[in-house]
Amino acid sequence: MSKKSKTDDAEVTADGEEQPKKRSKKKLLIAILVPVLLLGAGYWFFLKPSGPPPPPVAGEVVPLDAIQVNLASGHYLRVGLALQLVEGAHEIDGSQALDATIDLFSGRSMEEVLTAKERKSLKTELQEELEHAYHGDVMEVYFTEFVTQ
Repeated sequence: MSKKSKTDDAEVTADGEEQPKKRSKKKLLIAILVPVLLLGAGYWFFLKPSGPPPPPVAGEVVPLDAIQVNLASGHYLRVGLALQLVEGAHEIDGSQALDATIDLFSGRSMEEVLTAKERKSLKTELQEELEHAYHGDVMEVYFTEFVTQ
């Protein structure tokens, strides 16, 4: 291995004095800036998010058989459902929707299910539950029958 001499890192002037070589800051700046700019351009063209995803397109409507649900104080609710699927959704089994409906409405009072505001709130809650249960394949829930006694 050869040792680096002192004169390799220094320049000798005309009067015989050694001065250290001046390193070029331009080369260092270019060596840093070029990769950073290339990475930024690559992100901009390939990885940049393109905005919010498009809204789902409505597909098939799947009607389900009406079921009876026991309410509080000996009353009952007969409710029928139809599920609006997103376009391209695979065939679904309605048993999860019926089970979620029973869980949501069972034991509620007549007053809770008869007011329009509360019924809309329950429908929204059911829709959110079904979107989760069917992994986004259900986009809307319709009541096709809603009778209390």
